[in-house]
Amino acid sequence: MNSKVGLIVPTLNAGQLWSSWLQAFAAQTVKPDFLLLIDSSSSDDTAAQARAAGFEVQIISKSEFNHGGTRQSGVNGLPEADIVLFLTQDALLANPDAIEKLLATFADDSVGAAYGRQLPHRNAGPIGAHARLFNYPAQSQLRGLADSARFGIKTVFISNSFAAYRRSALMSVGGFPLNTIMNEDTFVAGKLLINGWKLAYSGDAAVFHSHDYGFADEFRRYFDIGVFHTHTPWLQQTFGGAAGEGLRFVISELRYLRKNAPWLIPSALLRTGLKWLGFKMGGALHRKMPSRFNRFLSLHKAYWLRAMPEN
Repeated sequence: MNSKVGLIVPTLNAGQLWSSWLQAFAAQTVKPDFLLLIDSSSSDDTAAQARAAGFEVQIISKSEFNHGGTRQSGVNGLPEADIVLFLTQDALLANPDAIEKLLATFADDSVGAAYGRQLPHRNAGPIGAHARLFNYPAQSQLRGLADSARFGIKTVFISNSFAAYRRSALMSVGGFPLNTIMNEDTFVAGKLLINGWKLAYSGDAAVFHSHDYGFADEFRRYFDIGVFHTHTPWLQQTFGGAAGEGLRFVISELRYLRKNAPWLIPSALLRTGLKWLGFKMGGALHRKMPSRFNRFLSLHKAYWLRAMPEN
């Protein structure tokens, strides 16, 4: 592959996993040509370890970080990169050829973006493990706009925890949104598909990446997802709503837990209720609530300081 590749990693206090992350990256069979770390003023040695590993490091304030804007600033800072690769600090490359296999999807000129498989961390709980197994199957996929009839809103599913974009495609749709509460990857995926590009999922390119959210964070995360979809109505208008996919997830989760951890079924049902409530409150309801209260309910609180004045 002759394309120049740039890697962008946003970080904040990467902690104990960071040294393992850097070791897994050092073992890759294909290395990006440009390495950029955008660090939100970590108080640990995240930035120092990255510099020692050959990364260019940019320091920003915590309040300056934004899911879309920060990543787009990284893209703008790597103008020679034909392919822009993203990883997060908690996504541990699972195999030495993970990056190589993800980049291989761009041999198809129709691919505008690609993302890899996410496996649960070895210490993941059953609920967090199921979420990864449900959303990231072993089979690779190539999805275009015409596939929305089959996949619905899942057509635009992607994760910047381990994803790559063809720079020309990304910039042709305006790049990442500069101030979005989350899901900047979904936003761009939708724009790419509408503009004729395809989205590749590589089941062979994997990272270990999972979360065991507490009850409050489940609510807050889905509150933010509701906010995102309220501000991007074109996504559901084009690709369909999320209700059907949500029901499919709940049924799958209950079946998984019945087999592997039946004692967690009450917890899963409570989480489902909190997710639904969070999504509904983050939907149209958030427009009727004071921004201070929205900030309290949100997982990404800094967004509300930029999104609108106090009311």
